[in-house]
This record gives sequence, C-alpha cells and structure tokens, in this order.
Amino acid sequence: MKLVSYRLKNKDVPLRVGIMEEERIVDVQEVFQRFLISHGERQEKDIDQSVPSDPNRFFKRGYPVFERVKEAYNYYKEKRLDGNFLSRNDVYLSTPISEPSKIICVGKNYAEHAAEMKSDVPDFPVLFAKFSNALIGPEDVIQKSPATAKLDYEVELTIVIGKKATKVKREDALNYIAGYTIGNDISARDLQKRTQQWLQGKTLDNSTPIGPWVVTADEVGNPSGLVIKSYVNGELRQSSNTEKLIFDVPFLMEFISDLITLNPGDIIMTGTPDGVAFGMDEPKFLQAGDVVALEIEKIGQMENRVGE
Repeated sequence: MKLVSYRLKNKDVPLRVGIMEEERIVDVQEVFQRFLISHGERQEKDIDQSVPSDPNRFFKRGYPVFERVKEAYNYYKEKRLDGNFLSRNDVYLSTPISEPSKIICVGKNYAEHAAEMKSDVPDFPVLFAKFSNALIGPEDVIQKSPATAKLDYEVELTIVIGKKATKVKREDALNYIAGYTIGNDISARDLQKRTQQWLQGKTLDNSTPIGPWVVTADEVGNPSGLVIKSYVNGELRQSSNTEKLIFDVPFLMEFISDLITLNPGDIIMTGTPDGVAFGMDEPKFLQAGDVVALEIEKIGQMENRVGE
C-alpha cells in the first residue's frame, strides 16, 4: 500500500489517511467500513478507535492498525468494491507523519559522499536529529532561511518504524519497519559547518520534505539495491544505489535500537549519496525558485520548489 496524508484542496479540514492507487485516493476508514459490511459485520460507530483518520495517530498505532487496513484493502481490491475515490488533482498531500516522536538522521553513510565532504569513512554510524518544525510535505515549498547562503539538497531513503524496537537483532530488524518513504535532508552548510555540532544547519523551519507517501515494507522488500537519485531544475545531481550504504538498514536498526528505543511512527533518514552541492568544485547551492526532484526505486518521486 501507498499511505498518504491528505485533505481536499481549499478546504479547512483536518488531514486524513488515504491509500494512493495510481492517481486516485481512497480513504482508509471507508475501505475498512466496506470490508466490515462485506463480511456481514456492522459498521463501527467509533471507527476512529480501530482505524484512526488522523495521520499521526494512525502511524503511531503501528502494526496492529496497519495489518487491519492491509487485510481490508487487499479484499477491497480483490472484490473490486465500489469506493468514493478522489483524484490526486483534487487533494493536497501533506507529509505522511508531521509529528513523529523522533527523527533520527545518519550522516556520511555513503563512502563517496564522505569523500566529497572531505571526511573519513566513519567506524560507527554518525547520528544526529531533526525536529518536527522542519518537516513539510511533497507539495510544500522549501523555506530558504535568510540565515543561510549555502542551502543544499540530500535525497535519502527514509524508514518509518512500525512497532516498538529495543535492542533488536539485525536478522529480525526488518520486521520492525512499517514502510519507507523519501526524505530530503535539506542542509544549511554554512550553519552546519560553523560548529562541531550539525544541528543548527539541519533542522531549520519548513526545510525537510518527507513523502509523497509511505510504501509499506512488504511492497518494498529488501531495502538494499534501490536506485536513488536527485535532480535540481532537471539536472541530475545524485545517482546511486542503497546497496552502497556503509551501514545498511538492518545494521542501523540494530545499532540505533541498542541505544534508543524506537516507537511506531518514528523516522530514520539513512543518509545521502554523493553529488551534493557542497562537494562540487563550484558549488551550486539552492536558490529561490529552484525545483528539487527526488526519486527512489519502488517508492516513487517527490518534487519541491525552493521559496524565498
């Protein structure tokens, strides 16, 4: 499934969880209610307790709600049940999870990127954090803070946690992942580099697009071997493969969960490949009006414009 956070355009209504099917969306609660009816069960009066419509509550419920929706959606598709589909053109897509309890990022996780940043390959994962103030969706504008003159892009495979993970073993690690999405770890290099701590250059307001949806883990399968790319104004800037991760997804899950308990809805951004502006002989940092497009195999594409 491709799970989205959506609302009708030009409507001041709360965001809801939907399932993207090609270029149309069906609401998860509608899918679940139709599943119940088709099985001779009554519609749930308080369905929000079983399948929350609010994206943050939905993802933080983790696997139990995922499995219920997956079963209902598979039946829905198999039987070709009628549904009130919405065209993607009629809805606004937000970041799938706007308020995760943790956003954990991994730096220098591709050898070529470490080299272009003039850094050694790390012996252990380089971890830092972002906060929810930075998160925006696939249709939002990247805010260019006047505090920076060196705004950079970073395409990253992004993990969404599906159940509580403490001291998991790498051979079991993928069982704790709900799905994957695309992240753009927008970085203010001048702010990032002026101290030894990177935080101030990594979590500026409205700077980090996540989306356009969460593809459930069963559809992605092995997260290694995925083609990953970024473009700026149509120019290919980054082109690599997640098999080149220094610390792969199972290792990161084991390493991080040994230190920090991960909860459903938490996000891990796994690092970016080479090709960032900072690594160029003549850096091409982002300017107002630039369009950044990201692409990861089996997940999709996301495109955002840089604002003032």
